[in-house]
Amino acid sequence: MEHHSKIKDEYIDELFEGILKLKNIDDCYRFFEDVCTIKEIKSISQRLQVAKLLKLEKTYNDIEEKTGASTATISRVNRVLNYGAEGYDMVLDRLGYSKHKDKD
Repeated sequence: MEHHSKIKDEYIDELFEGILKLKNIDDCYRFFEDVCTIKEIKSISQRLQVAKLLKLEKTYNDIEEKTGASTATISRVNRVLNYGAEGYDMVLDRLGYSKHKDKD
């Protein structure tokens, strides 16, 4: 089933098509280092780690300690996990993380 995104447009489609053409982690580093600032990449990776730890039912204190994320960021990610487009769940499931499978 196709997701009907609020941000969908032809430029974003082309960006995502380009990302899907990346073949390995080295390709990802090369592309994202050109496209994003280091801070943006680190912020995105931090949010993914927060989502993983929330999915693994860790406490806000544990998550804050492990990731350095603020409680506001943890809360935002938690809200997206509960009410978002299920993108975090999809990626985390494909990475092998499920609710009760602790892979710290």
